[in-house]
Amino acid sequence: MQKVSIGLGASRRTTLITANKMKKKRVTIRDHHAEAALFGRRVFVSLVVVVIALGILLSNMYRLQVVNHHSFQTRSNDNRIKVVPLAPNRGLIYDRHGRILAENRPVLSLEVTPEKVTDLADTLTRLQQVLEFDDEVIQSFHDNRRRERRFSQVTLLDHLTEEQAARFAVRQHDFPGVSIEARLVRHYPYGDALTHALGYVAKINPNDLNKLREENKQANYAATRVIGKLGIERYYEELLHGTIGFEQVEVDIHGRAIRTLSVQPPIPGQDLHLEIDIELQQFAYDLLGNDRGSIILMDPRDGAIRAIVSKPSYDPNWFAQGITHAQYQSLLNSPHSPLLNRSTQGGYPPASTVKPQVALVGLDEGVITPTTRIWDPGWFQIEGVNHRYRDWLAWGHGWVDVTSSLVESCDTFYYDLALKLGIDTLHDHMVRYGFGERTGIDINEEAAAVMPSRGWKRARFNQPWYAGETVSVGIGQSYWTTTPIQLAVGTAVLTNRGHRPVPRLLHALQEGDIILPAVVESREPVVLNNAEHWDVILDALNRTVSTVKGTAHRAFRGASYTSGGKTGTAQVRSIGQEEKYNAEEIDERYRDNAMYVGYAPATDPEVVVVVAVENTIGGGGSVAAPMARKLLDFYFAQEQAHAQVEQ
Repeated sequence: MQKVSIGLGASRRTTLITANKMKKKRVTIRDHHAEAALFGRRVFVSLVVVVIALGILLSNMYRLQVVNHHSFQTRSNDNRIKVVPLAPNRGLIYDRHGRILAENRPVLSLEVTPEKVTDLADTLTRLQQVLEFDDEVIQSFHDNRRRERRFSQVTLLDHLTEEQAARFAVRQHDFPGVSIEARLVRHYPYGDALTHALGYVAKINPNDLNKLREENKQANYAATRVIGKLGIERYYEELLHGTIGFEQVEVDIHGRAIRTLSVQPPIPGQDLHLEIDIELQQFAYDLLGNDRGSIILMDPRDGAIRAIVSKPSYDPNWFAQGITHAQYQSLLNSPHSPLLNRSTQGGYPPASTVKPQVALVGLDEGVITPTTRIWDPGWFQIEGVNHRYRDWLAWGHGWVDVTSSLVESCDTFYYDLALKLGIDTLHDHMVRYGFGERTGIDINEEAAAVMPSRGWKRARFNQPWYAGETVSVGIGQSYWTTTPIQLAVGTAVLTNRGHRPVPRLLHALQEGDIILPAVVESREPVVLNNAEHWDVILDALNRTVSTVKGTAHRAFRGASYTSGGKTGTAQVRSIGQEEKYNAEEIDERYRDNAMYVGYAPATDPEVVVVVAVENTIGGGGSVAAPMARKLLDFYFAQEQAHAQVEQ
């Protein structure tokens, strides 16, 4: 029984073992199927990822190569190509006969490219030893370097002498990154004779840059080193400067130029032709000698300035070529104020030179007539006031009318007339002649001077106006100041019988072969209630020159032309009631100014002349009028010579 049981047990065990094996086999087959399925899913996911990645890659390539091609091409070119600005040549300036007044001269300058210099401090020290220049030059170099772009040349020496150029040429191999360059600089061949008319150019400073930014003009000055600072150079800067050009240059990875790809040349500035005659200008400048003052010669018909001199002056080439600290300080500290343009900014008491206009106001207002007479005992006194206002002629002129008061320059007549008119009436009429406001001459340096009134004094000093001040205004004193150019315009109004021209230096613009005449301007004319009063005043001014009693007769005796004019002697400081004036005994600063305004010919005048000489021994008749005579003699002789050449 047991054996059988044992046998059955073994068979069952075998069966169980076999069943287990089959079961495991089935499990293994299922596992293989699962693994195969998992593998397939993984392959599919991978393929999807690859396809997506490839799609993204192709999309990016399309965007880079097609969509953004232009943008990246531009960036690439920006790294490879540099645009270098090219400065235009500045326009030239000529006088009315085509003689050069401002030109561009080639000079040699020493340029340093700091990025190409291994040891900049050592290089500058060795250059200083070789070329012998001051420490100030090195400091200026560093100042300029901070304003320049990388790899730009920075000027070390503006003007190399022949000796300096030769010294450097011999040792140039010792100074990598340093070179001699040729460029154009402004030059004024007539120096200080024309400074206050032409002005000058000088280096562009931070203030200039700020102004250019405000006016949106900075881009046009990217390659320009100088800009007009004063006079014609400043007033017509936009025309003279021209338009910037550009050069496309291929550069290496360090930004150094390899070759030029294209050039857009700059457009030169326009040339200017002025109304100034340089021979007249030089003659007038020499006439003043060592005196301080101004001389103007102007065509009253259209305001054309033939000569305009302010003295003392200075050499504008100092600024154009780089003024030194010592030179600039000498100008700033000079007691004679050479930087002041006396022709347009000098405030002179006009003295008797404005008596013709004051007389016209009296006639126009009906306060006097051409036959009105007063008695001149040599002084004038306001009723109820003890102070006496003295006439220049101590014993007086006796009975005087408008004509004799101008011919003999009687002060008492105008003391009385001014008091009758009142300061506000005088003011309102005088501004019509151009006093107390800018004339509009084409240079920026112009002052309005002072034509006083009650309102002006209240605003200026917070004080009332006094009758005694009106009396002094009647003879061009007190607070009344004028500039010589205002006197020229005021005199032109007389000779033109009311027409008031705007003075101008510009004659024409030239661009290539095209010449464009300057615009002739005028202000509102002076219209009198009775036009015959012009003849009364002009006749008196003609007599001032042509008759024996005239204050300008001696100066113009024997002239080959007719003329008219008015002398003036302006007090610089008040003189006490009992004090006597003696020019030789007082400090030069307190001596009188000598004045003269005139015109020629007497009929249909073609020129107006103004002379103002500061702190002289002698008055308008003995100092200023003779200068005017010499200038007019020269002018008419020159005109005659030109006429003969043309024939």
